[in-house]
Amino acid sequence: MKLKQISIFLENKEGRLKKAINILSQANINIRALSIADTSEFGILRLIVQDSEKAQKKLEKNKFVVKVNEVIAVEVPDQPGGLDSILEILYDSKINVEYLYAFVEKNEDKAIVVIKTENIDDGINALENKNIRLLSSEDVNLI
Repeated sequence: MKLKQISIFLENKEGRLKKAINILSQANINIRALSIADTSEFGILRLIVQDSEKAQKKLEKNKFVVKVNEVIAVEVPDQPGGLDSILEILYDSKINVEYLYAFVEKNEDKAIVVIKTENIDDGINALENKNIRLLSSEDVNLI
């Protein structure tokens, strides 16, 4: 299953991250997962939100550069080796992981890992062939 992720390009200037988050807050958009990477000039804020289309529109209206792309979310045991087993499947299938980030489920012993592979469909097929539970956007938004 594919999830929609929004990537927001942020200038490395005071208040830009706060402004982006405030726009989502004012629009009553809940953030389910996030990651931020930066360089000296800009950052990329990656988010899984309940309504990616609404989030994109609100952010673009406020002059943010936003890109929507697809990622995979998988449930992983929250224990040593949990992530390694997922990466081994992708490695053995010769699927390149561009980036990933994770968060822990509430009241569970599971973690959710969001993965961006070079080819999303190949990544999904490799994981499904090994009976890895892929999460839908509904699953992620219920956690």
